[in-house]
Parts: sequence; C-alpha cells; structure tokens
Amino acid sequence: MSNPRWFAVATQPRHEKVVNQQLQSGAVEAFLPLIRTVSRWKDRRAMIDRPIFPGYVFTRIDLQERSKLYKIPGIVRIVSFNGKPAPIDDWEIEGVRLCLTRGKSPAPHPFPAMGDRVRVVSGALEGLKGVVIRNKNHCRIIVSVHLIHQSVSVEIDAELVEPLDDLATLSSDFEIHEALV
Repeated sequence: MSNPRWFAVATQPRHEKVVNQQLQSGAVEAFLPLIRTVSRWKDRRAMIDRPIFPGYVFTRIDLQERSKLYKIPGIVRIVSFNGKPAPIDDWEIEGVRLCLTRGKSPAPHPFPAMGDRVRVVSGALEGLKGVVIRNKNHCRIIVSVHLIHQSVSVEIDAELVEPLDDLATLSSDFEIHEALV
C-alpha cells in the first residue's frame, strides 16, 4: 500500500534546480520554492530564480521507492533523524506554497525563536497561523519548515492578524513569532 510523504532531500551546492527537474522528469513529485532576485555582474543585471532554502528540494515519495532518489546525480541524502528519513507535515509544505503564490514580497528568513503567535483573519492568507515580525512600518508573517530549520516570510497588513490564545492550536499548524526589529 502506497503512503507518499514529503521529505527534504539535501543536494550538492547549487544543484537544486537540476535535482528538481530530474525528479519531476522521473515521475516523482518535487517542490523547489524559488524567489526572483536581481543578480548583478560587472556589465549587466539579470533576474534570477533562486531557491529560498539553498541545498534542499522537497519530494513526495513512498519510502519503499526511495532508491529512485539515489540514482539522481546531485542528491546527497534524505534528511534523517536517528538514521530514519524524517517526513515533513503536508501543512508546512502547503504553507510555503501559500506564501509564494499569494504572499507579497516573499523572502528567506532566519528560523524564528519562540514568541507570540497570530492567525490571519482575512485576505489571501486567511487561516494561516505563525509568527509575525515587524520591520519599521511593515509586518511580515513567517512560515517555517521545522525539519530543516528554515523559514520564509511574506508581507502582510498588521490589521489582518489576531493573536492566538491557545498554543495547542499550533501543534498541527504553522508557527508565527512576533519580534520588534
């Protein structure tokens, strides 16, 4: 019986796009979160899609089929704990996708410390729970992938969030942290 789960695959440096492409061409579901940035050289500038989480590609597979992964050049390992591949909850991957597709100005963000938590009450990110940071007059919501200790943040209007009273509601949801910068 097939039970595919999300896993983080560590790649060789700067091999994320190639690994993602090879996974997808091999009929393996893969997700590589990218952001568009300006890259400057001496003679020109160019818009480049860069991984939000350098060195990682996410793949949804049944562990019985993991031998497919090791045949792909550029894959170093599946992120594991105690020698066992560690699955990532679906809601963490969907949170990252939601930030990229509906969020304003997505950007990589350091993994947050524990703090105040909020829920988005309306708008494109409605229902998202997590940590909020404030930077000058801007408010950003942080969505984390706990397994790899990496996060992504997007801009959000401060009036669209409300504090969460019950910490238990986050056991299967996104984490959000409030910090004044």
